[in-house]
Amino acid sequence: MNMQRDVIFVESHDGTYDAMFSGVIGRDYDLLKLICPAAVDMSRLVGERTGAWAAGQAGDFNVLELGGGTGITTLSLLSAADNIKVLSVDSEPEMQNQAKRNLADWVGRGRLSFSGDDALTALRALPDASVDAMASAYTLHNFPGEYRRLALLEIFRVLRPGGYFINGDRYALDDVVAHTRNTQHEIANYFRVLTELQRLDLLEHWIIHLFNDESEHHIMREAVARAQMAAAGFTQIACCHRQGVNALFTALRPVE
Repeated sequence: MNMQRDVIFVESHDGTYDAMFSGVIGRDYDLLKLICPAAVDMSRLVGERTGAWAAGQAGDFNVLELGGGTGITTLSLLSAADNIKVLSVDSEPEMQNQAKRNLADWVGRGRLSFSGDDALTALRALPDASVDAMASAYTLHNFPGEYRRLALLEIFRVLRPGGYFINGDRYALDDVVAHTRNTQHEIANYFRVLTELQRLDLLEHWIIHLFNDESEHHIMREAVARAQMAAAGFTQIACCHRQGVNALFTALRPVE
Protein backbone atom coordinates (compact mmCIF):
# COMPACT_ATOMS: atom_id res chain seq x y z
CA MET A 1 0.00 0.00 0.00
CA ASN A 2 1.33 3.41 -0.97
CA MET A 3 0.99 5.69 2.04
CA GLN A 4 3.19 8.48 0.69
CA ARG A 5 2.91 12.00 2.06
CA ASP A 6 3.67 14.29 -0.85
CA VAL A 7 2.81 17.76 0.43
CA ILE A 8 2.86 20.76 -1.92
CA PHE A 9 1.62 24.23 -1.07
CA VAL A 10 -1.00 25.37 -3.54
CA GLU A 11 -0.72 28.46 -5.67
CA SER A 12 -3.43 31.02 -6.19
CA HIS A 13 -5.87 30.50 -9.04
CA ASP A 14 -5.80 32.77 -12.05
CA GLY A 15 -8.15 35.55 -13.07
CA THR A 16 -9.95 33.40 -15.66
CA TYR A 17 -11.14 31.02 -12.98
CA ASP A 18 -12.20 33.95 -10.77
CA ALA A 19 -14.14 35.56 -13.59
CA MET A 20 -16.03 32.39 -14.46
CA PHE A 21 -17.03 31.63 -10.89
CA SER A 22 -17.89 35.19 -9.93
CA GLY A 23 -20.21 35.33 -12.90
CA VAL A 24 -22.15 32.19 -11.98
CA ILE A 25 -21.87 31.78 -8.21
CA GLY A 26 -21.56 35.49 -7.49
CA ARG A 27 -21.60 36.72 -3.91
CA ASP A 28 -20.98 33.30 -2.32
CA TYR A 29 -17.78 32.81 -4.29
CA ASP A 30 -16.51 36.36 -3.82
CA LEU A 31 -17.04 36.21 -0.05
CA LEU A 32 -15.47 32.76 0.23
CA LYS A 33 -12.35 34.05 -1.54
CA LEU A 34 -11.97 36.64 1.21
CA ILE A 35 -12.82 34.46 4.21
CA CYS A 36 -10.92 31.32 3.22
CA PRO A 37 -8.90 31.56 0.00
CA ALA A 38 -7.64 27.99 0.49
CA ALA A 39 -11.20 26.66 0.17
CA VAL A 40 -11.50 28.19 -3.29
CA ASP A 41 -8.16 26.64 -4.24
CA MET A 42 -9.36 23.24 -3.04
CA SER A 43 -12.50 23.40 -5.17
CA ARG A 44 -10.38 24.34 -8.18
CA LEU A 45 -7.92 21.52 -7.54
CA VAL A 46 -10.68 18.94 -7.08
CA GLY A 47 -12.03 19.92 -10.49
CA GLU A 48 -8.64 19.96 -12.18
CA ARG A 49 -7.56 16.58 -10.83
CA THR A 50 -10.90 14.97 -11.70
CA GLY A 51 -10.77 16.50 -15.18
CA ALA A 52 -7.32 15.01 -15.76
CA TRP A 53 -8.66 11.56 -14.88
CA ALA A 54 -11.76 12.04 -17.03
CA ALA A 55 -9.68 13.07 -20.04
CA GLY A 56 -8.17 9.59 -20.14
CA GLN A 57 -11.54 7.83 -20.39
CA ALA A 58 -13.65 7.39 -23.50
CA GLY A 59 -17.34 8.07 -22.95
CA ASP A 60 -19.04 9.45 -19.86
CA PHE A 61 -17.06 9.88 -16.65
CA ASN A 62 -19.57 9.62 -13.82
CA VAL A 63 -18.77 11.63 -10.71
CA LEU A 64 -20.51 11.44 -7.35
CA GLU A 65 -20.19 14.72 -5.46
CA LEU A 66 -21.00 14.66 -1.75
CA GLY A 67 -22.02 18.01 -0.26
CA GLY A 68 -22.51 20.11 -3.37
CA GLY A 69 -23.56 23.19 -1.42
CA THR A 70 -24.21 26.21 -3.62
CA GLY A 71 -22.32 24.68 -6.53
CA ILE A 72 -18.77 26.05 -6.34
CA THR A 73 -17.04 22.65 -6.53
CA THR A 74 -19.79 21.30 -8.79
CA LEU A 75 -19.04 23.97 -11.36
CA SER A 76 -15.33 23.28 -11.09
CA LEU A 77 -16.00 19.62 -11.86
CA LEU A 78 -18.34 20.26 -14.78
CA SER A 79 -15.96 22.78 -16.32
CA ALA A 80 -12.96 20.45 -16.09
CA ALA A 81 -13.85 18.01 -18.90
CA ASP A 82 -16.66 17.64 -21.42
CA ASN A 83 -17.36 13.99 -20.56
CA ILE A 84 -17.92 14.55 -16.83
CA LYS A 85 -21.42 13.92 -15.49
CA VAL A 86 -22.14 14.80 -11.87
CA LEU A 87 -24.64 13.55 -9.31
CA SER A 88 -24.51 16.23 -6.61
CA VAL A 89 -25.73 15.18 -3.16
CA ASP A 90 -26.68 17.65 -0.44
CA SER A 91 -29.33 17.33 2.27
CA GLU A 92 -29.50 21.09 2.92
CA PRO A 93 -32.40 22.31 0.71
CA GLU A 94 -31.59 26.02 0.80
CA MET A 95 -28.04 25.52 -0.44
CA GLN A 96 -28.99 22.91 -3.01
CA ASN A 97 -31.80 25.07 -4.37
CA GLN A 98 -29.26 27.82 -4.96
CA ALA A 99 -27.04 25.35 -6.81
CA LYS A 100 -30.00 24.29 -8.95
CA ARG A 101 -30.59 27.92 -9.93
CA ASN A 102 -26.90 28.61 -10.52
CA LEU A 103 -26.31 25.50 -12.61
CA ALA A 104 -29.62 25.05 -14.42
CA ASP A 105 -27.90 25.11 -17.82
CA TRP A 106 -25.82 22.06 -16.89
CA VAL A 107 -28.96 20.20 -15.83
CA GLY A 108 -30.49 21.04 -19.21
CA ARG A 109 -27.46 19.60 -20.97
CA GLY A 110 -27.92 16.30 -19.14
CA ARG A 111 -24.63 16.58 -17.29
CA LEU A 112 -25.87 17.35 -13.77
CA SER A 113 -28.45 15.81 -11.47
CA PHE A 114 -29.20 16.29 -7.79
CA SER A 115 -30.07 14.23 -4.74
CA GLY A 116 -31.45 15.79 -1.56
CA ASP A 117 -30.65 12.74 0.58
CA ASP A 118 -28.02 12.64 3.28
CA ALA A 119 -24.71 11.14 2.18
CA LEU A 120 -25.21 7.60 3.49
CA THR A 121 -28.76 7.32 2.14
CA ALA A 122 -27.63 8.53 -1.29
CA LEU A 123 -24.65 6.19 -1.32
CA ARG A 124 -26.67 3.15 -0.27
CA ALA A 125 -29.10 3.80 -3.13
CA LEU A 126 -26.32 3.45 -5.72
CA PRO A 127 -25.33 0.12 -7.31
CA ASP A 128 -21.94 -1.45 -6.75
CA ALA A 129 -19.13 -0.18 -9.00
CA SER A 130 -21.39 2.43 -10.61
CA VAL A 131 -19.28 5.63 -10.50
CA ASP A 132 -15.86 6.57 -11.83
CA ALA A 133 -14.95 9.03 -9.10
CA MET A 134 -16.13 10.44 -5.79
CA ALA A 135 -15.16 14.10 -5.68
CA SER A 136 -15.92 16.40 -2.79
CA ALA A 137 -14.84 19.51 -0.93
CA TYR A 138 -15.43 20.41 2.72
CA THR A 139 -18.08 17.77 3.42
CA LEU A 140 -16.50 14.71 5.02
CA HIS A 141 -15.11 16.70 7.96
CA ASN A 142 -18.68 17.59 8.94
CA PHE A 143 -19.55 13.92 9.54
CA PRO A 144 -19.18 12.39 13.00
CA GLY A 145 -16.34 9.87 13.01
CA GLU A 146 -18.45 6.70 12.80
CA TYR A 147 -20.70 8.14 10.08
CA ARG A 148 -17.57 9.08 8.13
CA ARG A 149 -16.20 5.55 8.47
CA LEU A 150 -19.43 4.08 7.13
CA ALA A 151 -19.52 6.63 4.30
CA LEU A 152 -16.00 5.66 3.22
CA LEU A 153 -17.03 2.01 3.08
CA GLU A 154 -19.97 2.94 0.84
CA ILE A 155 -17.83 5.20 -1.34
CA PHE A 156 -15.44 2.31 -1.90
CA ARG A 157 -18.35 0.02 -2.80
CA VAL A 158 -19.90 2.34 -5.40
CA LEU A 159 -16.59 3.14 -7.12
CA ARG A 160 -15.68 0.95 -10.06
CA PRO A 161 -12.38 -0.97 -9.76
CA GLY A 162 -9.77 1.60 -10.67
CA GLY A 163 -12.10 4.40 -9.57
CA TYR A 164 -10.88 7.54 -7.85
CA PHE A 165 -11.46 9.24 -4.52
CA ILE A 166 -10.61 12.93 -4.24
CA ASN A 167 -11.44 15.20 -1.34
CA GLY A 168 -10.37 18.75 -0.57
CA ASP A 169 -11.17 19.28 3.08
CA ARG A 170 -10.16 20.15 6.62
CA TYR A 171 -7.65 17.44 7.50
CA ALA A 172 -6.25 18.25 10.92
CA LEU A 173 -2.53 17.75 11.39
CA ASP A 174 -1.59 14.98 13.81
CA ASP A 175 0.66 17.51 15.52
CA VAL A 176 -1.94 19.13 17.80
CA VAL A 177 0.16 22.22 18.49
CA ALA A 178 0.74 22.88 14.78
CA HIS A 179 -2.93 22.28 14.00
CA THR A 180 -4.01 24.67 16.75
CA ARG A 181 -1.68 27.33 15.37
CA ASN A 182 -3.12 26.87 11.87
CA THR A 183 -6.66 27.14 13.23
CA GLN A 184 -5.80 30.32 15.11
CA HIS A 185 -4.49 31.89 11.90
CA GLU A 186 -7.71 30.91 10.14
CA ILE A 187 -9.88 32.45 12.88
CA ALA A 188 -7.83 35.65 12.83
CA ASN A 189 -8.60 36.02 9.13
CA TYR A 190 -12.33 35.49 9.76
CA PHE A 191 -12.29 38.33 12.27
CA ARG A 192 -10.25 40.63 10.03
CA VAL A 193 -12.40 40.15 6.93
CA LEU A 194 -15.86 39.99 8.48
CA THR A 195 -15.41 42.87 10.90
CA GLU A 196 -14.19 45.05 8.01
CA LEU A 197 -17.32 44.03 6.09
CA GLN A 198 -19.46 44.61 9.19
CA ARG A 199 -20.83 41.08 8.89
CA LEU A 200 -20.82 40.05 12.53
CA ASP A 201 -23.74 37.73 11.78
CA LEU A 202 -21.52 35.67 9.48
CA LEU A 203 -18.63 35.85 11.92
CA GLU A 204 -20.85 34.34 14.62
CA HIS A 205 -21.96 31.60 12.21
CA TRP A 206 -18.41 30.63 11.23
CA ILE A 207 -17.07 30.63 14.79
CA ILE A 208 -19.93 28.40 15.96
CA HIS A 209 -19.37 26.11 12.99
CA LEU A 210 -15.65 25.96 13.72
CA PHE A 211 -16.32 24.77 17.27
CA ASN A 212 -18.25 21.88 15.72
CA ASP A 213 -15.40 21.14 13.28
CA GLU A 214 -12.88 21.03 16.12
CA SER A 215 -15.01 18.90 18.46
CA GLU A 216 -13.61 15.49 19.33
CA HIS A 217 -16.30 13.49 17.53
CA HIS A 218 -16.00 15.54 14.30
CA ILE A 219 -12.35 16.51 13.87
CA MET A 220 -10.75 14.65 10.96
CA ARG A 221 -7.16 13.94 11.98
CA GLU A 222 -4.91 12.99 9.10
CA ALA A 223 -3.65 9.71 10.58
CA VAL A 224 -7.18 8.58 11.45
CA ALA A 225 -8.44 9.56 7.99
CA ARG A 226 -5.68 7.55 6.33
CA ALA A 227 -6.44 4.55 8.54
CA GLN A 228 -10.17 4.71 7.76
CA MET A 229 -9.51 4.88 4.02
CA ALA A 230 -7.08 1.97 4.19
CA ALA A 231 -9.54 -0.08 6.25
CA ALA A 232 -12.22 0.55 3.61
CA GLY A 233 -9.88 -0.92 0.99
CA PHE A 234 -8.39 2.17 -0.67
CA THR A 235 -4.80 2.17 -1.90
CA GLN A 236 -2.40 4.88 -3.13
CA ILE A 237 -3.66 7.17 -0.37
CA ALA A 238 -1.87 10.49 -0.71
CA CYS A 239 -1.98 14.03 0.60
CA CYS A 240 -1.26 15.89 -2.63
CA HIS A 241 -1.52 19.47 -1.37
CA ARG A 242 -1.77 21.18 1.98
CA GLN A 243 -2.36 24.78 2.97
CA GLY A 244 -2.78 25.20 6.72
CA VAL A 245 -5.74 23.13 7.91
CA ASN A 246 -6.80 22.47 4.31
CA ALA A 247 -5.56 19.46 2.37
CA LEU A 248 -6.28 17.56 -0.83
CA PHE A 249 -6.41 13.77 -0.48
CA THR A 250 -6.62 11.24 -3.29
CA ALA A 251 -6.96 7.47 -3.23
CA LEU A 252 -7.80 4.57 -5.54
CA ARG A 253 -10.11 1.59 -5.48
CA PRO A 254 -7.67 -1.01 -6.78
CA VAL A 255 -8.38 -3.11 -9.84
CA GLU A 256 -9.24 -6.57 -8.55
